[in-house]
Amino acid sequence: MRQFNEELIHFIDASPTPFHAVVWMAQTLECRGFNRLEEDQEWELEDGNDYYVTRNDSSIIAFTYPPCSEKGYTIVGAHTDSPHLRLKPNPLTTSAGVKRFGVEPYGGVLLNPWFDRDLALAGRVVYLDGEVRKEALININRPIAMIPSLAIHLDRDANSSRSINAQTDIVPIIATGEIDFETFILSQIQEDISGLSLLAHELSFYDCQKGSFIGIHEEFIASARLDNLISCYVGLCALMESSSPMMVACLDHEEVGSDSHVGAGGTFVEETLRRIAGSEYEKLMRRSLMVSCDNAHAQHPNFPGKHESEHAPLLNGGVAVKINSNHRYATSARTQGRFVQCARSLHIPTQTFVTRSDMGCGSTIGPISATRLGIETIDVGIPTLGMHSIRELSGVNDAYGLYRILMHLGDF
Repeated sequence: MRQFNEELIHFIDASPTPFHAVVWMAQTLECRGFNRLEEDQEWELEDGNDYYVTRNDSSIIAFTYPPCSEKGYTIVGAHTDSPHLRLKPNPLTTSAGVKRFGVEPYGGVLLNPWFDRDLALAGRVVYLDGEVRKEALININRPIAMIPSLAIHLDRDANSSRSINAQTDIVPIIATGEIDFETFILSQIQEDISGLSLLAHELSFYDCQKGSFIGIHEEFIASARLDNLISCYVGLCALMESSSPMMVACLDHEEVGSDSHVGAGGTFVEETLRRIAGSEYEKLMRRSLMVSCDNAHAQHPNFPGKHESEHAPLLNGGVAVKINSNHRYATSARTQGRFVQCARSLHIPTQTFVTRSDMGCGSTIGPISATRLGIETIDVGIPTLGMHSIRELSGVNDAYGLYRILMHLGDF
């Protein structure tokens, strides 16, 4: 389990953006003998081989072939994106003698923890090299920015009633001297930038602090982007080790609604499954199971009243099965029963998560996938504290437990 979690932290540290996460997963799959497919080419799938395909370089689907004739696929769904601060197209501004990069919050980001952190920058760049349009991933893996807090002397109510204006209060500072944005970004691609011209970019700030084990007995994992790279890693490991037919779909844009050509609301998963199954697609969907894996809210020890008392997952207490009567989660008694039976056979604890009836409930790719594919689905997740913060917290036991369940779920 220790080695499993160490590699999990390594994966997250290497994946500051969905693009970097997909590159890491693709390279890992190829090392394990998976064959790359291209969406714009014909597929000739051979029994006993394993495959993967990407879209937009920010979503990836990997699968064994063929699916089981009786039980179809166990399909693990997760998402590659996390809430963060995204650079605006023309980000460079000047105020009070410093240069700043304007940002836009991506997803439901918890803004307060972004103050006073060492920030790095990574993402995708599109540029011209002469007359040839090219793309490149960059990762400026060093502190280049910070968002300073306003001193308590100038805001006496900061500890009691502080609010954050996303336009004016959360702008990172980067320099006092002159800087040319295009030159700075292109120089991250190659040293000689003559002949290069910047066309567009998708760049995101992230915390330089790496993931770590914390606690007296190192019972916890603290890291950025646990939601939801932890599920991507767990699903990938289960796929590579399972003896049952499996598919893993790690999709972008969940944090902003999934409505894109690479998100769960798009066609990526459905089109991949149709190319695999052909005329047997409907049968495959009736026989398969979708496991939507997305972090669950662990009960916060300082705010226990924020949880439904009988359905409050604890760190290191087991995987949480997420249930909502209004179908914000896609779990049914049938899919829950199958999942819990598998867990019990492996002596792995599970928990249930139900939102308080007087509070709103979030959602996942589970209901979207169930609707799009017509597939039986269960929503599960690793209990997590500080969700959507710049740094989140989970237990060392729970990811490994989910990995073992997914690896054997196809047998039930």
